[in-house]
Amino acid sequence: MALILAVDDNTTNLTLIERLLQRVPQAESVALDDPQLALQWCAQHRPDLILLDYMMPSMDGLTFMQRLAALPQRADVPVIMITADLERQVRYRALELGARDFLNKPLDSVEFIARVRNQLALIDAERKLKDRAAWLAEEVAKATADIRRREQETVLRLSRAAEYRDPETGAHLLRMSHYAQLIGRVVGLPPAEQDLLLQASPMHDVGKVGIPDAILLKPGRLDESEFAIMKRHPQIGYDILAGSQAPLLQAAATIALTHHEKFDGSGYPNGLAGQDIPLYGRIVAVADVFDALTSERPYKKAWPMERARAFLQEQSGRHFDPELVQAFLSAWDEVCAIHARYQDDSSEANS
Repeated sequence: MALILAVDDNTTNLTLIERLLQRVPQAESVALDDPQLALQWCAQHRPDLILLDYMMPSMDGLTFMQRLAALPQRADVPVIMITADLERQVRYRALELGARDFLNKPLDSVEFIARVRNQLALIDAERKLKDRAAWLAEEVAKATADIRRREQETVLRLSRAAEYRDPETGAHLLRMSHYAQLIGRVVGLPPAEQDLLLQASPMHDVGKVGIPDAILLKPGRLDESEFAIMKRHPQIGYDILAGSQAPLLQAAATIALTHHEKFDGSGYPNGLAGQDIPLYGRIVAVADVFDALTSERPYKKAWPMERARAFLQEQSGRHFDPELVQAFLSAWDEVCAIHARYQDDSSEANS
């Protein structure tokens, strides 16, 4: 049922319009002889079509259209302007304001019904088109979500593969990735990028699958030649992940390659410095080192949170981007909550 509003200060004209609208199928009408009251009514209701007289003493039809357009979600309500045949300048201005059609005075019943029915048919077609566009958008969103779920599953499985060869635990990946997401939020990254950090950062050490066990699992300090081999894992991780069209894997590749770079240029594998290090790599560097320090491993005890905090401050501007360190520490309560929420199983931490 289409809701049609008729606005005309002449009650005789309104009565005629209402009678003619009774002959339009699936149409319900509201007739108001005061344009100000009609605007108030429009603020509370949304008509499908407005039949608007131009010549009204308190407010002409053009002014009505301007004020109607200023109401929330009413600028696109279709209007048929009713004018005298000679008022061409009025028609031009009405068209500029968005009028869909015109009716001449005196009203011709056949023309009136035909023009109203045509407009209602057009409105119905527009509504169906919008509904179809919304349906298509929903289907695209579903398909995109399915693709993202598959990407995330790929990331999770590759991350688990790295875990099997690394003494780091699954809880480490959870804490580190949530720390990275937290930093992204504090520095003002859009929600989509925050989520990308959360999903991609667990892949940071996937390149360790290419490191020999004798080096990867060595309980003591690596010698110079062993460390040189260990330093290959960022490039190995990048080579595994690079070349994908998926934004998630693209971000993971960048993180894998750059999370061991240092702000002063002394990191590896490429000795990048400052802003030349991609932001995601700089963020994960803070998150990964902090959690590594505060986590127990077979070869070390966990540092107290405050000691690790002091280390970040000490290395700000050297190992870490100072802005990101400040962002991380400014959300200290949330950092502590993440640390407490994702705890290692004792069997994992001591395996």
